[in-house]
Amino acid sequence: MTTLTKKRKAAFQKVEPGKGYKLTEAAELVKEVTFTKFDASVDIDVRLGIDPRKSNQMVRGIVTLPHGTGKQTRVLVLCTPDKEQEAKDAGADHVGLDEFVEKIKNGWTDVDVIITMPSVMGKVGALGKILGPRGLMPNPKSGTVTMEVGKAVKEVKMGKIDFKVDKFGIIHCGIGKASFAPNQILDNAKEFLNTVIKLKPSAAKGTYIKSVYLSTTMSPGIKVDTKSIDE
Repeated sequence: MTTLTKKRKAAFQKVEPGKGYKLTEAAELVKEVTFTKFDASVDIDVRLGIDPRKSNQMVRGIVTLPHGTGKQTRVLVLCTPDKEQEAKDAGADHVGLDEFVEKIKNGWTDVDVIITMPSVMGKVGALGKILGPRGLMPNPKSGTVTMEVGKAVKEVKMGKIDFKVDKFGIIHCGIGKASFAPNQILDNAKEFLNTVIKLKPSAAKGTYIKSVYLSTTMSPGIKVDTKSIDE
């Protein structure tokens, strides 16, 4: 059995077991129960009343958080030479094509997002076995396969994230940092939840948002009263 440290024990004592906190309260409390020495990530877990095994109940989307994620997102743009300057001007960390395709084939994946163009997907598609398991494969649905590479880079740098429900019907996503002000955490959480609500599949029956929890790295989870999401 893991022994709780004094700080962790104090953090757990601040969260009332079984209580559903208003979203505004949870956004404040999540900062109080953070005890890590580093700037912990603020995570949100949403359990949905769907059957993810059925294609007509799959929930996947993209959202741009008002205050960003607080994370430095490393972006690789795989593009033709005529688009390289556009990608660099937008803030891409790595820009190129053939040399990066070779690096990836040799095991290099030191990036968070890969953006590419439809015309070079033939080369990028061959990297599927490497990029797919790491969640790095560009996808038109997430806006990472586009001719507007500059716009895509800017959106990712501003806090655009791609999320998808897992096989258990849960969406897990980072929506900020513990150093964020409570109102920033609240704004990001609301934007994320509102996006998830808009994506409700027509085939989903019964309660759609079953539970919502806020937490930070290693902190206790804070149950959110789902009725408070629209407040």
